Amino acid sequence: MSLWRSTPDLEHLNANLKNTIGEVLGIRFEAFGEDSLSASMPVDARTHQPYGLLHGGASVVLAETVGSTASYLCIDSSAFYCVGLEVNANHLRGLRSGRVTAVAKAVHIGRSTHVWEIRLHGDDGKPSCISRLTMAVVPLAR
Repeated sequence: MSLWRSTPDLEHLNANLKNTIGEVLGIRFEAFGEDSLSASMPVDARTHQPYGLLHGGASVVLAETVGSTASYLCIDSSAFYCVGLEVNANHLRGLRSGRVTAVAKAVHIGRSTHVWEIRLHGDDGKPSCISRLTMAVVPLAR
């Protein structure tokens, strides 16, 4: 059984990144499964820190973008919206070039909170970062 309230539309998700930090960093939603959503971004001058490595903050932006979008896909958006409560990241190894891909999987989908594990890896498939994102599910004001 799929986690999603409706089938994710990658074209629509990518269009939603227009005029956001996701567009600035070149984030692109690429795939989804029954229980996962993935996106990637380039490792280049936009996402480097001064020493030529992928900036940890850029990794967190990618992780939060994928995890928060995944939360949104699990709710009734006519009655609720999602906001981030907490995000953390453990940076495991540096990347200098290529693309970094993030895969979000749910740890907990509750009525008022969602918790996501987001794993990032480089083109070689080796892990570069593991992040956890907690989202609040908030009722729309009526």
